[in-house]
Amino acid sequence: MPVQAAQWTEFLSCPICYNEFDENVHKPISLGCSHTVCKTCLNKLHRKACPFDQTAINTDIDVLPVNFALLQLVGAQVPDHQSIKLSNLGENKHYEVAKKCVEDLALYLKPLSGGKGVASLNQSALSRPMQRKLVTLVNCQLVEEEGRVRAMRAARSLGERTVTELILQHQNPQQLSANLWAAVRARGCQFLGPAMQEEALKLVLLALEDGSALSRKVLVLFVVQRLEPRFPQASKTSIGHVVQLLYRASCFKVTKRDEDSSLMQLKEEFRSYEALRREHDAQIVHIAMEAGLRISPEQWSSLLYGDLAHKSHMQSIIDKLQSPESFAKSVQELTIVLQRTGDPANLNRLRPHLELLANIDPNPDAVSPTWEQLENAMVAVKTVVHGLVDFIQNYSRKGHETPQPQPNSKYKTSMCRDLRQQGGCPRGTNCTFAHSQEELEKCNPHGLNLYCLLSSVASMGTIHNELYKQQQCDREKICVSAVKRAETCFSVFSPLEEPREDT
Repeated sequence: MPVQAAQWTEFLSCPICYNEFDENVHKPISLGCSHTVCKTCLNKLHRKACPFDQTAINTDIDVLPVNFALLQLVGAQVPDHQSIKLSNLGENKHYEVAKKCVEDLALYLKPLSGGKGVASLNQSALSRPMQRKLVTLVNCQLVEEEGRVRAMRAARSLGERTVTELILQHQNPQQLSANLWAAVRARGCQFLGPAMQEEALKLVLLALEDGSALSRKVLVLFVVQRLEPRFPQASKTSIGHVVQLLYRASCFKVTKRDEDSSLMQLKEEFRSYEALRREHDAQIVHIAMEAGLRISPEQWSSLLYGDLAHKSHMQSIIDKLQSPESFAKSVQELTIVLQRTGDPANLNRLRPHLELLANIDPNPDAVSPTWEQLENAMVAVKTVVHGLVDFIQNYSRKGHETPQPQPNSKYKTSMCRDLRQQGGCPRGTNCTFAHSQEELEKCNPHGLNLYCLLSSVASMGTIHNELYKQQQCDREKICVSAVKRAETCFSVFSPLEEPREDT
């Protein structure tokens, strides 16, 4: 499977000669198929067709305009105007406005650092999915009919992602995982954590991959018995809920029997772990969408796998589940969110532009837009992307700092049990328990967890410390629940305990 991320970030150099674009020899020329090649390489082509997908080039290469949006990103001198001859003056005006909108949007891709021809976009105001969709738009050739159709679809895709980003910005990440698992449980399903869920799925596959047909009860008992040595908390109820999740995903072929339990047989297309896991993940994403939850690929990777290595996998599932109606529904959801929050950034002003983008036909065979429609779409996508960036920079409550615990809270005062027992945590970075000693110390500056850490020391004998038992404990309840032993606490633990006499 090709690594797409390494390819799309190389949009500042010619994919044939690998030279960085410039305003003299290697001028970037975008084709109708959205591939961009330097003019020198285009003039060397034996056939007048794209060298990558063989799409015919219908316009003379000398007539195709230089992609100024890309030139400005490499620091080249960009002229204020280039002569383009279209059918009439009106078309020229619409083209100039649309082109200027794309050039303004391209500035969000301006690399802050990176090698020759490669943009390093990590510090951009836009997320990775937004950057990628914007690169697609920037490479569209607006003077070509196919290029305009592609530009309309790219604008729609950017608008749809913008809505998702705005909804994500308004969500409480601490509450998000709780709402997700509540929605999963409400459908009779369950997620047991990354490590345990993976083992359960592999055992289901082990039992059924040879085409065997088992009753639900027998299948559940088989999985529980195999899981118990490593996961003592495994139960028939929890594993039954995992099997129910696969049943909802239509992974089984069910054979009904008179006066007996139905037999479940794994469908042939799901008799590999990758296929079964993908359908399992897609079902959970589908449940989240039904519940009105918007979760980023990074969050999904953390929740389902306990890492960030499966972002692309989760993004592909999200994209596959999107329907033409999803955009309009997301706009309605955003409106509801803004009503609930009071909309301090006045994001409701973006709604007409979002609705215009939602009405664009995403079909590749769609009719070519008029020049006026193209201009309106480019103005709309520029407005909504600017609105998103403005909200992130000036109004977003999401920061990169570690959330601070509320007074008297137990936020990250003890290690995460899922991480310790199962090797992964389904809540990821949103977990309220610590995942490392550094987190314990950072989020627990007053040493609340010291009482737990001292329990083993206290059991070995009297703790010799000049501060031991010199004052009344002001965290008695925490000591009771976390330590269970009075002598572990440095302070006087109860009224029956007298302060230590110095000897």
